[in-house]
Amino acid sequence: MAKKNENDTMDKLVSLCKRRGYIFQSSEIYGGLTSCWDYGPLGAELKRNLKNYWWDAMTNRRDDIEGLDAAILMHPEVWHTSGHVAEFNDPMVDCRTCKARFRADQLDQVRCPNKPSKSPVENNCDLTEVKQFNLMFKTFMGPVEDSSSTIYLRPETAQGIYVNFLNVKNSSRQKIPFGIAQIGKAFRNEITPGNFIFRTREFEQMEMQFFVHPSEDEKWFEYWREQRWAWYRSLGLNMDKLRWHEHGPDELAHYAKAAYDIEYEYPFGWQELEGVHNRTDFDLGRHQEATGKDMGYKDERFEEKFVPYIIETSAGCDRTLLTLLCDAYDEVEIKGEKRVFLRLSPKVAPIKAAVFPLVKKDGMPEFAEKVYQSLKKQFKVFYDVSGAVGRRYARMDEAGTPYCITVDGQTLEDETMTLRDRDTMEQTRMKAPEIVEFLEQKCR
Repeated sequence: MAKKNENDTMDKLVSLCKRRGYIFQSSEIYGGLTSCWDYGPLGAELKRNLKNYWWDAMTNRRDDIEGLDAAILMHPEVWHTSGHVAEFNDPMVDCRTCKARFRADQLDQVRCPNKPSKSPVENNCDLTEVKQFNLMFKTFMGPVEDSSSTIYLRPETAQGIYVNFLNVKNSSRQKIPFGIAQIGKAFRNEITPGNFIFRTREFEQMEMQFFVHPSEDEKWFEYWREQRWAWYRSLGLNMDKLRWHEHGPDELAHYAKAAYDIEYEYPFGWQELEGVHNRTDFDLGRHQEATGKDMGYKDERFEEKFVPYIIETSAGCDRTLLTLLCDAYDEVEIKGEKRVFLRLSPKVAPIKAAVFPLVKKDGMPEFAEKVYQSLKKQFKVFYDVSGAVGRRYARMDEAGTPYCITVDGQTLEDETMTLRDRDTMEQTRMKAPEIVEFLEQKCR
């Protein structure tokens, strides 16, 4: 269970996210909807930058991975074949006293509403027998609401990749080994969602399925572990807060030969950030059996025809975004005043730079406006003339903006401006072309 100071950190982060326009409670004016969140101006920009950064690494910079955007609604038999209808369950218990519902395997991680300082176990809650609860959302397609029109909101994006394996392979003329990447919405009717956007009922996944020969599965499994670790390093995360967790025999999913999670140390403890799984030929084999479609593969490299093994990398976009925010949040004291910083990498920061005139006179606003208009053609920048320059710096620090550009009296003499670094507070004088080159290097 989270300690008080850990809860304080999350409370501060949630408050900052609302104050600066990162994340809002969904339907807040109606009292909110539990575990559903809206991304504000800065949050939407950060999320777009994060998805672009992942997509670029997975597809644009590689010749062996193709992109896909499969539909959220799929034929219901897909979910019967994949095992989700029968097996995608969590163990659930109800408390007869407080009427709350908990996951039976996470009782030590949640709190009793009647005693928020204690878990249901510590509070000796009167719990029911364990029941299995299916996590998929059901709905109906068409005008008649009966069992024949039942359809599901997808609980994962991976199945859309598997059922399109032949389509992508044939249309792209890819040869094994190759991968298919997808970013998309998924929905899970979680029993106990929480910890802000860490576990929600509506979320986005960033998944890649890599199809390999069964004899090469272990090689590619280790390769993708290395690649995903390096990707998080490139985001500028504190690597001391990341670790690998290997799934033991009692943790492995029924389809998996091997599985590792990258875990991050959040304010509420170590939790999964991304999974790397060896799914063997389970998925393609099941769909082949159910549909009669031949999922086998053969080319000049391999004598025999085979159903490919799949190495999966599966990350939650919202969870990765939360990781960035937790990792970036910092408080420092400057000249007796507490300042809050979001030390986001320039590669994904929503606003790359802010442009200020030092004062609203002597031609400084006009010069700063021209610089702003020029920079915004290439970067997401912000123009601010309101308040003392120190307060403007503080607002940008809290919003995670890595650089501030200030037009002052010297600018009008030699056209140099001060570029201030958010993290070091150092200021360097540069002309506009130098600033563009600097931002391109840091932000691209």
